[in-house]
Amino acid sequence: MDPGPAPPPSSPAARRTMQATRRRDTRPELRLRRRLHALGLRFLVDAPVPGTSCRRRADVLLRGARTAVYVDGCFWHSCPDHLHLPRANREWWIRKLESIVARDRDTDASVRAAGWWPVRVWEHEDPVAAAARVARIAQARTGFPR
Repeated sequence: MDPGPAPPPSSPAARRTMQATRRRDTRPELRLRRRLHALGLRFLVDAPVPGTSCRRRADVLLRGARTAVYVDGCFWHSCPDHLHLPRANREWWIRKLESIVARDRDTDASVRAAGWWPVRVWEHEDPVAAAARVARIAQARTGFPR
């Protein structure tokens, strides 16, 4: 079921919260990028995937491996382990978060259609393990690093 477009903010406070949320260079992204670089991988940061919408940008783009990595926050992307819905405006938040999940699935589909491989990393994942997983995927797709 497509939840449709995200609803507008439910209140001025919700609007301020959404505006204050960083779009790039979050702590989980920085930790993952540091580990990927230590493994010898080179990448673009906050870059559009060629052949897809420029508005939906990958957090890490491995061009040689044609792999797009997205570091998803547990709240905003509805982590099955850590999602806690706010009590105030609960129905609004459900619609909002469902629209974000639907957008993520649509992004994954468009990335695959463009010949790239999407990888989702949760913010709570161990950065060492997540970087090793991304490196394995890159190696399988290119043979690098050996």
